[in-house]
Amino acid sequence: MRDYKKIKAYQNAEKLALGVYSVTKQFPREELYGLVSQLRRAAVSVMANIAEGASRQHKKDYMNFLFMAHGSVSEVECLLTLSSKLGFLEDETYLKLEDLRRETAGTLGGLIRAVEKETSL
Repeated sequence: MRDYKKIKAYQNAEKLALGVYSVTKQFPREELYGLVSQLRRAAVSVMANIAEGASRQHKKDYMNFLFMAHGSVSEVECLLTLSSKLGFLEDETYLKLEDLRRETAGTLGGLIRAVEKETSL
């Protein structure tokens, strides 16, 4: 069993989720059950899937959860872009979140490659 809290991809995903929660507090009230909810769920899903996967005994199961986390990172990207285009995020805020998202995607991709390499040994 792996300690998910020590995984860099998890740590980055947590920062991303906290950032998303922070900025979505200022979104229009009518977006609470739309874009706000979807963006928050996607961001939390990244870290939750990394954590759940880390607790799995078999590497194949772990990989499945990592791939789900990777899909959620892409969903966050899409929703951040939409939020920016709708004017809900200032450019500077969008860029900071996008940098966090990109860093999360990169470390998650590295984790996936490392686990794949272990699996093929």
